[in-house]
Amino acid sequence: MTFTKKSHACVRLEKDGRTLVVDPGGFSEEDAALGADAILVTHEHPDHFDEDRLRTAMEARPGTEIWTLKSVADRISAAFPGRVHTVGHGDTFTAAGFDVQVHGELHAVIHPDIPRITNVGYLVDGTVFHPGDALTVPDHPVETLMLPVMAPWNKISEVIDYVREVKPQRAYDIHDALLTDLARPIYDNQIGALGGAEHLRLTPGESADL
Repeated sequence: MTFTKKSHACVRLEKDGRTLVVDPGGFSEEDAALGADAILVTHEHPDHFDEDRLRTAMEARPGTEIWTLKSVADRISAAFPGRVHTVGHGDTFTAAGFDVQVHGELHAVIHPDIPRITNVGYLVDGTVFHPGDALTVPDHPVETLMLPVMAPWNKISEVIDYVREVKPQRAYDIHDALLTDLARPIYDNQIGALGGAEHLRLTPGESADL
């Protein structure tokens, strides 16, 4: 499987000539979802879900399908009958040849005064986990963790403890559009030294074999 980092929380996974894209939101490239055979969306916040990007990808490729939670599916399913699938915690499905398990139910707390929305994470092929906007720990070993390093709802101590709890072999930074270049060495050093897993960072467009 090949992993390509896109901007912010978006990732592309490729295997056997097929492509799975997770969270091609408004902070990612405009063409982040184009060419995907399957798209997964973790929740409706605009940095993870951009309706125009999804519509463009679905219209450009009639075979593309989306798996997501109800709040997102309700906004786009009518335009693409039979191609948008609603999922929730505990569900399993196959998307473009990738086996996917759904983990988690709620977005992380941003502030007690802000109501929490739903959020799901996706474990792909039993090895790669993208948690969306939550620090969900799957009840399954994880080889590669997509690690949300900078958000209004987390701090670095929580990020480090999350890596420790999940215990992946490696963790790649995602959700990093708000992280300045000045701060990146601090995050790299502290997560790498304290997380207990190999900590890696790709620039948008870079790829790695998993």
